[in-house]
Amino acid sequence: MTIQSDSAQPTGFAGRTVAAFESRMADHMATLISRHGGTPLVGPSMQEIPLENNPKALDFADHLMAGSIDILILLTGVGTRTLVDVWKTRFSLEAIIHALTRTTLVARGPKPIAALKELGLKPHLVVPEPNTWKDILQTLDTFKPAGLSGLQIAIQEYGVPNKDLVEGLTKRGAQVTNVPVYRWALPDNVEPLKHTLRNILDGNVAVVLFTSAAQVDHVVEMLHTTNELEPFRHALGKTMVASIGPITTQRLRHHHFPIDFEPSHSKIGILVKEASAHVGGILNQK
Repeated sequence: MTIQSDSAQPTGFAGRTVAAFESRMADHMATLISRHGGTPLVGPSMQEIPLENNPKALDFADHLMAGSIDILILLTGVGTRTLVDVWKTRFSLEAIIHALTRTTLVARGPKPIAALKELGLKPHLVVPEPNTWKDILQTLDTFKPAGLSGLQIAIQEYGVPNKDLVEGLTKRGAQVTNVPVYRWALPDNVEPLKHTLRNILDGNVAVVLFTSAAQVDHVVEMLHTTNELEPFRHALGKTMVASIGPITTQRLRHHHFPIDFEPSHSKIGILVKEASAHVGGILNQK
């Protein structure tokens, strides 16, 4: 059963090796692990590939400018900023801001809110933690209790389409448009990732931290290439597996990986701190 923490006293990783798959924040993750007494082993698992020539985003901008989009769901801060940058290749910033003011903006958490603030805008709806697709649907159900029939709803994607969200909106009667902004890819250099996976498979790692669903997918992709997915599942059975939150946990369960721990809030610093506080008890149980 997954432990959710809020009050344990920190004891530290006590020198144990802690693996993670952060990319953009790899150095920060290693520092946090070290700060809490662990030996970091960070294998970057992905890179963001901006869709610089993005015809779908530009085609969508035409509909936005025409006022035919009722609701725009913004899933990430990076994606929101990139989307605006794509639009600015065709339209003035003033025109973009004006079009957005005529659209109901839904922000999935603080990062899209910050991106909108840079434009002088505020979201009409803010999705509460833990910011899952179910929370987005519940927010819209409260906003439109009679349903979404006939509404044109666009989703700013964040790597891969969220099929559950699209299905939920469609069942409620909405016309849904996916707006891709960037996609995830494996790093150009996968050797650090291979090294990290090998150490987990060889039993040299005590704690494994996952901080995004995309990381899980890329780990699985790498393991498929070496036919080691099942041995990896077995290896995780002897480690503490910590997930940053429900979205990542859902992806871990999809791939039949064990999950032992979620932090009280879905933030990297809290994940590392609280995981270090529970590692001894969890490993003793396993």
